[in-house]
Amino acid sequence: MEIRVSEDAQKWFHDEMGLGTGDFVRFTVRYGGSGLQPGFSLGLSVEKPENPAVKAESGGITYFVESDDEWYFDGHDLVVGYDAALDEPKYGYEKEKA
Repeated sequence: MEIRVSEDAQKWFHDEMGLGTGDFVRFTVRYGGSGLQPGFSLGLSVEKPENPAVKAESGGITYFVESDDEWYFDGHDLVVGYDAALDEPKYGYEKEKA
C-alpha cells in the first residue's frame, strides 16, 4: 500500500489546516458515510503515528495510516488529490500493482 498526495492537496493541508514541516496527518476509518468499504468512510486527524502501516512525506508533512486501519484499503493505494470546486481534498483508491 502507498499514499500519494498531490501538490495541490499538500498546499490545502498547509494553507487550510496550518500544517507544515514536522506535522502529521493520520487517515483513519470512520463508521458511516460512503467510501471504499460499505458503511465506512475515510477521515483524518492531526496526530503522531504509533504503529503506521504506511506513511509518505510531502512538503514536510508526514501522511500515514495506522496498522489497525489498513484493512479498509483492501489492497488499494490511497491517492489524495484536490477538488478546486469544493476547495477540499478528494480521495481516490487505486488497486496496488502486483
